Amino acid sequence: MPLTIPVILGSVRSERLGLRAARLMVAALEARGHEAPLVDPAALQLPLLDRMYKEYPKGEAPEPLERLAALYRRSDAFVVVSAEYNHSVPPALSNTLDHFLEEYFWRPSGICCYSAGPYGGVRAAMQLRAMLAELGTPSIPSLLPIPRVQKALDEAGEPAEEWLTKATRKFLDELTWYAEALRAKRADGTPY
Repeated sequence: MPLTIPVILGSVRSERLGLRAARLMVAALEARGHEAPLVDPAALQLPLLDRMYKEYPKGEAPEPLERLAALYRRSDAFVVVSAEYNHSVPPALSNTLDHFLEEYFWRPSGICCYSAGPYGGVRAAMQLRAMLAELGTPSIPSLLPIPRVQKALDEAGEPAEEWLTKATRKFLDELTWYAEALRAKRADGTPY
């Protein structure tokens, strides 16, 4: 049964390489028959967090927040694509994630991290794990780190290295397992 798994991109830089990783995730999820809309903070132009979505009177949140809330409520999981800025989570990603809370509950997340260097963004991913758990969308045990993203992926998000195709498949197999398990449990009800 198809899943809905938004791919949340964490960079708004004009020369961002993360779009390559996001395109890889969208294409790989769609190839499995899932819906994988790209959540791009550069396109959404979300305001800096002043009020969370839930703090607006019903129907008065900015239109991009209303769209995202509707998408998130029908989602089964999330893929978060994160760079590493100063060994931490990019500010645009934090801002994008922090607008919501309950919409993430009882849904797993997977972290695809990247960098231009050899570490693939894993230092940011470790901090992101704590953040995602606090939001109610705990990350699966595996990461998909992409070191030297400028060489590993072309502009369309096609892998240039065989290891990345295999790693992507394993990563999405695991995320799919968690998403299907939690969807079944949500259908039976949640603790609150």
